[in-house]
Amino acid sequence: MYDLIIIGSGPAGLSAAVYGKRAGLHLMVLEKNPMSGGQVLNTYEVDNYLGMPGMDGFDMGTKFREHADKLGVEFQEAAVLSLEDRGESKLIRTDDGELEAKTVILATGAVHALLGVPGEEKLNGRGVSYCATCDGAFFRGRTVAVAGGGDVALEDAIYLARTCEKVYLIHRRDELRGAMVLQQELKALPNVEILYSHVVEEILGEDSVECLNLKNCKTGERFPLPVAGLFVAVGIRPQTELVQGLAACDEGGYVLAGEDCATNVPGLFAAGDVRKKPIRQIVTAVADGANAAVSAGLCCR
Repeated sequence: MYDLIIIGSGPAGLSAAVYGKRAGLHLMVLEKNPMSGGQVLNTYEVDNYLGMPGMDGFDMGTKFREHADKLGVEFQEAAVLSLEDRGESKLIRTDDGELEAKTVILATGAVHALLGVPGEEKLNGRGVSYCATCDGAFFRGRTVAVAGGGDVALEDAIYLARTCEKVYLIHRRDELRGAMVLQQELKALPNVEILYSHVVEEILGEDSVECLNLKNCKTGERFPLPVAGLFVAVGIRPQTELVQGLAACDEGGYVLAGEDCATNVPGLFAAGDVRKKPIRQIVTAVADGANAAVSAGLCCR
């Protein structure tokens, strides 16, 4: 019987592990992926984490994990299949067996949302990408497009403009949603063109992306846009399937939990991108992890 099991090892999960271990809790972290760090691993530069300006995301994720390892946190690579509330304990079924804990912190993060247009699935990995830092190098000197208007889309476009000949930013609204500092940086780049009030209706290509069919949302005009790649940055979806029907969630699937990260289920906590909150950043995920671990510790007394 563990005091605490943490599901997920992104910034929220690793922060919870550090705080939980320092509090003397008997805990384990479950992670389905070979590496800890979550989405931060795919971020080319983190410039807003206090004390670490310009930090490479992969390096940051590695340092977070090293901190937990230094404290002797127990990790297990396993996919969680189900989570059952047994009152004073929680039963976790994984693809490697069953585990039981007094408390559980859900820190499974989120995944990229899809455009849901023809050609997206077929050409995924063949010109359609959801990670500019992962795949941008393949498009050096070529023309690409980014779909989205938030911080991630703007960061992707700025990153790609460093090596690509031309970058189109396609946004369905008539103004961007990203931070003003990013907007100013993006608009100053000579090889970036912003297509406001446009959407991608279809992605075309045989063996790889060759062209996008676009629609002007205001005029209804449709036209082709030849590109070698499309980077999709239209939002994220919380990975909360494990607690659907168990914990209270909003219409978007985010778990309803306060600053103490406690859900409506005693002993179950939500931390990081899975929790409903105004801002989802690395710093808020780390804070959630700390709060969730402290709350879990109080339950174990």
